[in-house]
Amino acid sequence: MSKRYVHTCVRVLDPDASVAFYEALGYERRGKLQFETAYNIYMGLPGDSDTLELTVNIGREEPYDLGDGYNHIALTVDDLDALLEELAKIGVEPEKPPFAPGGRPEIGRICFVQDPDGYRIELIDGGEFKTPQDD
Repeated sequence: MSKRYVHTCVRVLDPDASVAFYEALGYERRGKLQFETAYNIYMGLPGDSDTLELTVNIGREEPYDLGDGYNHIALTVDDLDALLEELAKIGVEPEKPPFAPGGRPEIGRICFVQDPDGYRIELIDGGEFKTPQDD
């Protein structure tokens, strides 16, 4: 039986660009683990464990095929509009303007951005979030 969620791992081409992107989302760089042909950069949100692992394969120059199975990770943010302004400064724009999922404004607003490697990140406005579900 599973006990807790540990981390998500994504493979990245440009570690500096990826670290800058995730730092703009509020992640902190925590450490690095070197292997023979790759290394991992560990990141986490303040007050949380290292929940993001960026894997850099040394010598890789071609973009990764993200496939059609991965969709996104989701993060709550304190102020979606302010964060989007900060992301715009590093060239990151939302896929489309913030919207209420399912047309339900009581849930709040969300939008999606992509990291430098094309991984989608859902940004959820306001601290707490309850997954919208129909009964």
